[in-house]
Amino acid sequence: MPSPDELMTAAVERTGLADFGDDSFREGLEILVRALDEEARLNARGEAFIYDRLRLHLCQRLQVEDWYRRHPEIDDETIEAPLFGLGLPRTGSTALSFLLSRDPGVRYLRSWESTRPCPPPSTVQGDDPRIPPEERPVVVGTRHHVPNDIQGPMECLDLMALDFTSQMFQAFAQIPSYSDWLLDRADFTSTYRYERRVLKLLQWGEPARPWRLKSPAHVISLGYLDRVFPDARFVMTHRDPTDVMLSVADVYADIAGGFSDHVDRRYLGELNVKQWSTGMHRTMEFRTNGAEDRFYDIDFRAMQDDPIGEVRRLYAWLGEPVTGEFEDAMRRWWADNAQKREPHPKANPQVFGLDLDTIRPLFATYVDTYIGDSHGN
Repeated sequence: MPSPDELMTAAVERTGLADFGDDSFREGLEILVRALDEEARLNARGEAFIYDRLRLHLCQRLQVEDWYRRHPEIDDETIEAPLFGLGLPRTGSTALSFLLSRDPGVRYLRSWESTRPCPPPSTVQGDDPRIPPEERPVVVGTRHHVPNDIQGPMECLDLMALDFTSQMFQAFAQIPSYSDWLLDRADFTSTYRYERRVLKLLQWGEPARPWRLKSPAHVISLGYLDRVFPDARFVMTHRDPTDVMLSVADVYADIAGGFSDHVDRRYLGELNVKQWSTGMHRTMEFRTNGAEDRFYDIDFRAMQDDPIGEVRRLYAWLGEPVTGEFEDAMRRWWADNAQKREPHPKANPQVFGLDLDTIRPLFATYVDTYIGDSHGN
């Protein structure tokens, strides 16, 4: 298995560049690589995919720093009042991000640029080589787990992976020591600083537009996000956690199952309950400590009943208009996505060691506060 130094050397050789920027990423990279070596039990496909992904992130860091070296004016870009979507996974947040991306007046992280932000899109003439000709995103696992479109929005996880502090890696492999570090000891300050650095690069040379960003993973690191994006606002999606834990554990099993022949589903159930119950506790604490007015809440059921109405109410809260063009585009996307949605049999909770009666008390305060019988704001 390659060491962190060997991965970095390979990235230097591939790009001809040598400056990775701030070395804060080294801690996450070293913990991750050690966990992959000692805990993940990867098969040949897993080794090829994951280590190539790590080299890709290192190559992109080198290129980001090179663009800043040659164009220091990129740092003069401003990221003002971004809107972050967050909440438990499997709560409709991806569908919401697709609806918001239909607004021609906003900027979102596009799927094709999320893993390869370099070169800045404004510098590319003609067709961007990062967009596959067939416009089909790669499926990691045996199926699509959320709405997908190569031109559609992507979560922040790939940008966070540039600092090697990202929940994404624990969906690829069982790496408990990395997961424990991520939840209990990781300092996400440098992670969000680097995300901001890349967002500046992505918008450089384009008309200024407000960012619409999203990842459920932000719930475990909101305090750090706030230090870097102090004017950020948040839209939080909600759903009964007992409907969520089994679904997200099943997603992890589907993805990791392609990269290892030894997937422990009970471990995946325990991992997700621990991560998301901790995330909800931290998010509620963050909100009650003076941030409540920065949040807009959307219940999963309300989103299913009236998606366009929910976006209208969100935009009213933001103080921004919903144009006819925007609304028509949302309606087309919602109708098209409904036709493409693939049914998937519900997994057996016992396979993941999930006892719903044990899960409920861990989320009881969250459920009482934000779900109950209400349908959003």
